Amino acid sequence: MKVTVSRKAHFNAAHRLYRKDWSDEQNETQFGKCANPHYHGHNYELIVHVTGPIDPETGYVLDMKVLKDLIKTEVEDKMDHKNLNEEVVEFSNLIPTAENIAVVIYNWLQPHLDPSHQLSITLYETPRNFVSYSG
Repeated sequence: MKVTVSRKAHFNAAHRLYRKDWSDEQNETQFGKCANPHYHGHNYELIVHVTGPIDPETGYVLDMKVLKDLIKTEVEDKMDHKNLNEEVVEFSNLIPTAENIAVVIYNWLQPHLDPSHQLSITLYETPRNFVSYSG
């Protein structure tokens, strides 16, 4: 039997969608106002889902305090109130779209989980725009 536990978190961050190898005009055509050279920000909402067997000794799939602390150190501390393009090394050559941010978060969290656990990330960039990634 497998059960999914989920934890919500949030962080605020600025970014700019653009390709360094494109002209300003190409970037504006492709990314619109999201290519603003002065950046723009979002209040991201994150849901981390962990699926696995229930431990017969604890009754947990994963202790939620452990998951909370993991999200804080591996995501919030690295992204909250940051300019993703300028301050998060993973985005030095990767466009910080919601899709890419979700994959980066997944890659930060996955190594800290038991191999029997399956990880899935849901990231809301706005209340109506969100992405999901599960490896």
